[in-house]
Amino acid sequence: MKTLDTVLWGIHGGKEGAADDLFLKRNCIALGWSKIGDLGPLPADREAFKTKVAETYPDKKPGAIPTDAGTLFKFVHVMKPGDIVIYPSKRDRQVHIGRVESTYRYDTARDPAYPNRRDVKWLRAVPRTHFSQGALHEIGSAVSLFLVEDYADEFHVALEGKKPPEPPIIDKTVKIVAEEIEQTTQDFILKQLSQELKGHPFADFVAHLLNAMGYRTQVSAEGPDGGIDIKAHKDELGFEPPIIKVQVKSAESSIGDPVVSALYGKVGATEFGLLVTLGTFTSQAKSFARSKSNLRLIDGEELVSLVLQHYEQFDSRYKGLLPLKKVYVPEPLEEEGE
Repeated sequence: MKTLDTVLWGIHGGKEGAADDLFLKRNCIALGWSKIGDLGPLPADREAFKTKVAETYPDKKPGAIPTDAGTLFKFVHVMKPGDIVIYPSKRDRQVHIGRVESTYRYDTARDPAYPNRRDVKWLRAVPRTHFSQGALHEIGSAVSLFLVEDYADEFHVALEGKKPPEPPIIDKTVKIVAEEIEQTTQDFILKQLSQELKGHPFADFVAHLLNAMGYRTQVSAEGPDGGIDIKAHKDELGFEPPIIKVQVKSAESSIGDPVVSALYGKVGATEFGLLVTLGTFTSQAKSFARSKSNLRLIDGEELVSLVLQHYEQFDSRYKGLLPLKKVYVPEPLEEEGE
């Protein structure tokens, strides 16, 4: 039985599991980069591997060369017989755990796309459901070959034929992943709006959003607008209160109290003021707005929330500008003390 000091490697078999049959039926692990040829004759030096990758793939982005070269170097010179390898198969959705049995060899038989190989003795195949979400996230690394460290103990327990303690249905890793998805979506929406809808087109977009929320809108003509970009109302003719006077700002800067105060100065006693920005508001601007019952501020973060809430009602023009797909992720339960 291996100790916890044993090195654990994770490896992938291509984006769609292209090397799955090679791995499991031929009892090996392998890497691609087939154009390079046999890596054995190269000096055991990372710089030599970088040079070879750059020469073989001249169109590769400079930033990717050290990563690719490092992966190949580790496979040839750092990995040792006796190390443990973790392979999450995309075909059978099992996590295969094996022991490295050989040094590096170059072999184009069976699958020439994956010629850089090491022999492996597969020891166990464990369902993915036996592992915590954190462990699955670690072996879902974006690179082809990587060390497994943070959740190594779970894989050691699985190798011994034991089932690790039941992890929470939703652990902190899921929370992190969900937050990353939310942040990525928010960044994408704000960047698209900022780059594609500068100035007056942003007013058209906000008017369209208000339409989706059930308001009728009148957008001021492009040019001097007296500080009011949109008038919104519920009735068909725009006579019945409340009338909302809207000012929009497509800049991503922080808006201060003078701009907010200027808008409020144009709002009548029976009217409402709304300022929408892709950026943020200063604390003074927020404080001023809180003191006025008929004044509302919407910053970039809240704007994104409204976009997501009413996205299905958008027309094809704006869905094309903001191509989004609905996905569901587990929602972590709040822990006591958080």
